[in-house]
Amino acid sequence: MSTVPPDADPPMEGRERLLTALRRPGSRSQITVGVLLAILGFAAVVQLQADRTDDTYVGARQSDLIQLINQLSLASRRADDQIAKLERTRASLRNDTVSRRTAIQRAREEGNTLGILAGTVPAVGPGVRITVNDPKGSVGTDQVLNGIQELRDAGAEAMEINNSVRVIASTWVKDGANGGLVVDGRLLAPPYTIDAIGDPHTLATALNFRGGFVSGVETVGGRVRIEETQDVQIASTFAEPDANQ
Repeated sequence: MSTVPPDADPPMEGRERLLTALRRPGSRSQITVGVLLAILGFAAVVQLQADRTDDTYVGARQSDLIQLINQLSLASRRADDQIAKLERTRASLRNDTVSRRTAIQRAREEGNTLGILAGTVPAVGPGVRITVNDPKGSVGTDQVLNGIQELRDAGAEAMEINNSVRVIASTWVKDGANGGLVVDGRLLAPPYTIDAIGDPHTLATALNFRGGFVSGVETVGGRVRIEETQDVQIASTFAEPDANQ
């Protein structure tokens, strides 16, 4: 049986032993090793958690996995079908919008064309300006109607006489009782100006045809000047006469 000498130090607790060990030479290397071990341990825990997250379905039954795959495939097909349907709807709306805009544009153009032909809207464009001087007062209905008809045959889209009377399909002309011309009920005095919109060269050529308008006016003592221009402006419009007047 061993005995402890009276002057011996009392036994050290575990914490004191650890501190004593750390105070000994070489304890710094032990600290470094401890820190490294702690870091490795932390990394192992993190990796373990990641593996557990990735392996959520590792323990699942094969039938459950197959059902899950089928559900995902069905959801994917539904999403693809919905995307395709939306794309078709978008394309249809774009086509409808384009068709609607085209129809509206065509309707506006047709309405404007009909308005010009009917004389209900002003018109601007290339054409000719015809000035008829009648010093003898001999230019009458025959000559003016002949000129209007030749302009129509040459493709005139709109016509106006003396900046005041719009010429349309139903326009009528007669000789005034005391000279001049009566056009659609309005008395006009010479010189007469006829503005016509159309191809300038074609209109001018039609009027200068042998035996045509220019020849007819000159035969009775009048004179004709034709100006080709790119800016004929016809401001007057046709209005139905008031039946009460």
